[in-house]
Amino acid sequence: MSSLKVEMVAADRKVWEGEARFVRARSVEGDLGILPGHTPLLGVLAGAEVAIEGLDGVRHTATVDGGFLSVDSDVVTIVAEHVDVSGSQHAANG
Repeated sequence: MSSLKVEMVAADRKVWEGEARFVRARSVEGDLGILPGHTPLLGVLAGAEVAIEGLDGVRHTATVDGGFLSVDSDVVTIVAEHVDVSGSQHAANG
């Protein structure tokens, strides 16, 4: 099974790192859905929620104040000045 390696970083700390099935984020140009095999991408994030579905089915969510998202060779890097995780992790449906 293919997966994504995801790293979410705030200015002051690493927020989350791990393997994921799917990443959803909002760029200034619209919503992005990233699956394994996605073409390379560099996007500017809008202030919104980022959702990462881990291989274990747990969905990790965080609100970012903007920043950048890059995708290359199934590696997704999300960098934001401020990230609010607010304890919003739950099992994904399905």
